[in-house]
Amino acid sequence: MTVPKKIPLLDLKAQLDPIREEIHDAMQKVIECGAFINGPEVREFEADIEQYLKSPFAVGVSSGTEALVLSLWALGLKAGEHVVCPAFTYYATAGAIIKAGGVPVFCDIDPKTFNMDPNRLSDILKKSKNPIKVVIAVHLYGQPAEMDSILALGREHHLYVIEDNAQSFGSQYKNQFAGTLGNCGTLSFFPGKNLGAFGDAGMVLTGDKETAQKLRAFRNQGTEPKAKYDHVYLGTNGRLDTLQAAVLKVKLKYVQGWNEKRARHAEGYRERLRDCPTDLPLVPEGNTHVYHQFVLRSRDKPRIVKYLNECGIDSRTYYPKPLHLQTCFRFLDGHLGDYPVSERASKELFAIPCYPELTESDLDYIVDKIKQVLKEKRA
Repeated sequence: MTVPKKIPLLDLKAQLDPIREEIHDAMQKVIECGAFINGPEVREFEADIEQYLKSPFAVGVSSGTEALVLSLWALGLKAGEHVVCPAFTYYATAGAIIKAGGVPVFCDIDPKTFNMDPNRLSDILKKSKNPIKVVIAVHLYGQPAEMDSILALGREHHLYVIEDNAQSFGSQYKNQFAGTLGNCGTLSFFPGKNLGAFGDAGMVLTGDKETAQKLRAFRNQGTEPKAKYDHVYLGTNGRLDTLQAAVLKVKLKYVQGWNEKRARHAEGYRERLRDCPTDLPLVPEGNTHVYHQFVLRSRDKPRIVKYLNECGIDSRTYYPKPLHLQTCFRFLDGHLGDYPVSERASKELFAIPCYPELTESDLDYIVDKIKQVLKEKRA
């Protein structure tokens, strides 16, 4: 029996191999210095991000989830206030709202981009009987949501807008980097992200100096730099540690090239799959896509995914259950049918490998297997 080729959804070892020595040297520098908390690499990495993304302020934190929590606190969210987020995204977006003291309000998504639908958002804001303080727009899979409309609704209804940019580092919306358009933009450096650490790490972007100062206090047990033992706020231990900052500082130099390779693979898929009965990712005019995930759509998803995995191709569903149907959110009284576009997306979307180190041979193999399984269906 022929052993199938093995192609993971992401190969972090292949990413690390060419820069292993550089990473090792950066980590060794931290070890020799001994400043494992708030070492100089943290501020250096923040400054590098500010320059790269053209953000006035960047505040390193311990994870993408904590970035959302701290952003909500810094923007003044009070217990019981409502926060709108998409029904179709990772748990952490809504989980962070609850951790920050708020109440999630789910919004359905655009059926083509899978990001928050501004028309649905407008309906929610007009009809809500509860005080809504914040909208969290998630830039899913690698490209920004429709920010002009979302920001306009925020201004109209006097709301803060947070961009959950965990999956779209380096993407742009009308020549402006995702994460720099709203009041705050949150980043995740989870190892599997386009720019990933060696553990959990995150960051908050903001254009407001006072918000940045609050974020720095909240991440450090609520203390401000000149008042170490005066806890001005009820904060938390949400700091970005120095070792992670050192790793990320090295990897940031390569992320542009990695994103460009992802985009080339995506175009390779588009060329090879243009005649196949699957929906390819839509990139609206004005957006750039960094393809954290290359996502296809098919009503025959379960059979396709099963076959691809049998052929050694790691294919997965992001996300198989919308937030309103999650067990932990039952208290919000969500029901099947409440957000039909999100529910359909959870049944039909699946990701295939698109990481930078894929070869043309890998792409040929993946597409060949997709075409085979689709051909079997037609036969």
